[in-house]
Amino acid sequence: MTSAFILAGEASGDRIGAELIAGLRKRADIRFSGVGGEAMTRQGLDSLFPIDDLAVMGYADVIARLPLLLWRARQVVRFIERNRPDIVILIDAQVFSQVVASRLRKHGYRGRIFLYVAPAVWAWKPERAKKIASLYDEVFSVLPFEPQAMQRLAGPPTVYVGHPALARFPFRTYQPERGPLLLLPGSRRGELRRHLPLMRELATGLSQHPAITRFVIPTLSSLHAKLVREVAEWPADVEVVSSETARLQALSEAVAAFAVSGTATLELALAGVPHILTYVAEPAQVRMFEKADTNHIGLPNIIAGREVTPEILFVKKGDPARAKAAIEQLLDDTAARAGQVAAFAAIRTLMEKGAPEAPLHDPVERILSYL
Repeated sequence: MTSAFILAGEASGDRIGAELIAGLRKRADIRFSGVGGEAMTRQGLDSLFPIDDLAVMGYADVIARLPLLLWRARQVVRFIERNRPDIVILIDAQVFSQVVASRLRKHGYRGRIFLYVAPAVWAWKPERAKKIASLYDEVFSVLPFEPQAMQRLAGPPTVYVGHPALARFPFRTYQPERGPLLLLPGSRRGELRRHLPLMRELATGLSQHPAITRFVIPTLSSLHAKLVREVAEWPADVEVVSSETARLQALSEAVAAFAVSGTATLELALAGVPHILTYVAEPAQVRMFEKADTNHIGLPNIIAGREVTPEILFVKKGDPARAKAAIEQLLDDTAARAGQVAAFAAIRTLMEKGAPEAPLHDPVERILSYL
């Protein structure tokens, strides 16, 4: 029997991992071990440790948890060296994944190592592409322009495999004039700490807007109880949902959304939901972005090559008045919302087909081709 070690570092990677496990099991007899969250656990994975240990964002979070992260990396490497799986699949968690892959190669691991979700070498530190070229047998990108960028920068072999959100979220056929406003504060601890106060102020200030019927926070089931306790003190009608059915319903009904930059903004775009993108960044994150070879931080804007979704960014602390004004402008401007939706449809079409130089591949078939 083929054995595989699979690791995801956060919620979006957990969903990718679950779909990959399910797809591979349909095609081959594979025994899985690794690290995952709720979705991968439902596929039968017994996680070595909680996925939350790896879910960090920003230098402050990384530095505070560096001893734990290094310990977990050693634990993963020791497990793989002891059990010698035929393949290792590392999903996102770029720094952690690189540390694990580097140590495995240094220690003589000869199995196949795949990286699912390409690092953003096209945005910053392009020299990283060459540094990881010898670590991975193949990289699976979720953005259609990344294979060409990786090839240009002499990185590892990279193929475009599409984004999981394409299958999870259908594009809306109807755009409501009134409905809930979605609030997406992120899933990492640092993101919640920095963004929940801002979203509380927004819910309070926008509670009387005629286009908003209520506020909905879609989240993970592991965060549901925490967020329910949090919003119980808010002076506004806020519903926290965590089931897939409730999330899809919220996306279909929403008049708009206010979302922290990340996978959630691409999911909103692929579902056709107008939104404002935000991020409360640490000063170190700002300095890193200033050095990046990109004008945008939002995935829909990066793919489109222009600011389709307004980016309302803050340093250290959010500005509720500025965020509120941006949301009101979007809600009050039908043409602006329609323009976003049209751009989102074009983004979805591109991601469903892939670029001419990077056609869509099936990640399950790619992995099986190495076995």
